[in-house]
Amino acid sequence: MMEVEDPILNMIKADILYTGADGHSHFKEGFVTDDLITDVRHLHFKETAAKASYDWHTAPRTQYVITLKGSLEFTTSLGKTFILQTGEVLIATDTTGKGHKWKLIGTDPWLRAYVAFEENEPINFQEHL
Repeated sequence: MMEVEDPILNMIKADILYTGADGHSHFKEGFVTDDLITDVRHLHFKETAAKASYDWHTAPRTQYVITLKGSLEFTTSLGKTFILQTGEVLIATDTTGKGHKWKLIGTDPWLRAYVAFEENEPINFQEHL
């Protein structure tokens, strides 16, 4: 008997940050899937102490930010917020405009991996319906 995989199990929660035509940052909730392989330019890791925050900034490049530990609240330039938690992916594409800011919530530091990829690589993101 052939095993059929549950498509929901092959998705990881992700949020994408992008710059709209209005010059403001926006976000969509969705998923990355395990069926697209992306060539990466570089990978690096970073840790930020609990309770830290980072004021308005744009993404330095198009990149995946994979949260290994911690929870934080992102705010777009229009004041919309979303929470990113351990095991979730942020796809940062808002490289222009006012950008976004974030603050850590809870008592854990933020451990993350930045995965930058070439601009012409497809972005592995499916919007939550």
